[in-house]
Amino acid sequence: MSKQPIKKKNEVETTGHSWDGIEELNNPMPRWWLWSFYACVIWGLGYTVLYPAWPLVEGATAGVLGKSTRADVAAEIVRFEEANAGIKQQLVDTELAEIANDPELMSYSMNAGAAVFRTWCAQCHGAGAQGAQAGGYPSLLDDSWLWGGTIEDIHTTISVGIRYEETDEDYIRQGEMSAFGRDELLSDEEIWQAVAYVQQISGQEHDSAQAEAGAVIYEENCSSCHMEDGTGEKSLGAPNLTDSIWLYGGDADTLYETIWAGRAGRMPARGGAPETAVDEALVRAVATYVHSLGGGVASE
Repeated sequence: MSKQPIKKKNEVETTGHSWDGIEELNNPMPRWWLWSFYACVIWGLGYTVLYPAWPLVEGATAGVLGKSTRADVAAEIVRFEEANAGIKQQLVDTELAEIANDPELMSYSMNAGAAVFRTWCAQCHGAGAQGAQAGGYPSLLDDSWLWGGTIEDIHTTISVGIRYEETDEDYIRQGEMSAFGRDELLSDEEIWQAVAYVQQISGQEHDSAQAEAGAVIYEENCSSCHMEDGTGEKSLGAPNLTDSIWLYGGDADTLYETIWAGRAGRMPARGGAPETAVDEALVRAVATYVHSLGGGVASE
């Protein structure tokens, strides 16, 4: 039998575990740690009784105090809405072109409009409103507008969207370009001729013979929307083809793809559809903000 070690007076007992002759002492936990632990347990139990804590099938236990951070946020939103109700009503009652003449309204519109833009518009148009050709999202900083760049035009576009919903009573922003190749309206050769003509009127290098034939193709198939001189028709959302501003790109291959497949970009309506709507005051605020970025033109 192994000889049990003689325990000295006041020596800490061991757990009985030993590794390579090193014994594990059975020291008690520090009192400060134990009291801290007990305090945390008591605090945790009290919290679960007083505040929402235990998850249920829907929601969580309400707690004796009925505290709710979501309710706090909702109350804060209501408080801000009530605080801004007066100026928002004033914004609705003021003519769009007159907002810039009222410093208080303009200040509110710029701040509120910028917030709305960052929430609903920046995902497509970019944080700086520079747009993105890869997705056909127009820049809002230049002076080329598919549907018009007056503050009234911008307000209408934001309100009803672009090709958002086709209804019997409202086709305000429903223009769409035909797919001339996919729908076999033009042959492949005719599409390339039209491409050469568009390159010609937009000041790009082009094949003169192809462009000459393309002029006839353009007149018969494109001029009704893009106009005879290629400057576009804003009431149809048809872009100007004579400048260097391109929604999807102006190189030959992209122009071919545009003519072959057509284009029909969409923008959600922010003034009516429940899932995407903001109230009229904020629609007017973001219209004012976009108009101020530098690309908006004066009211006509």
